[in-house]
Amino acid sequence: AIILVHWLLTVWGCMNYMLPASYAWGNFSVLAVGIWAIVQRDSLDAIMMFLTGLLLTVLTDIIHISVFYPPNNYLTDVKRFSIGMAIFSLLLKPVSCYLGYRMYRERGGE
Repeated sequence: AIILVHWLLTVWGCMNYMLPASYAWGNFSVLAVGIWAIVQRDSLDAIMMFLTGLLLTVLTDIIHISVFYPPNNYLTDVKRFSIGMAIFSLLLKPVSCYLGYRMYRERGGE
């Protein structure tokens, strides 16, 4: 569910080409590692890489949104929706990190 929600929010955040390609590459690559972490249930490396990637995308998302946020007179409804979904994805990432950390602990991580 974590992967699906973040995938949908990232797609909606990228649909207006307001954020650069690095936003999409960063988020979709972390989601690919998340799929790897789901498929290999016994791998601590996969879940640790997913957690590290989520934490790094929190930082890069803050930078992307703050640098590429348009002025008010250039905000259309589509741009407002797109940036809103990117911000919502950013706000959900700490919850996803917590759930990923719980999965890490369940797999035997310390």
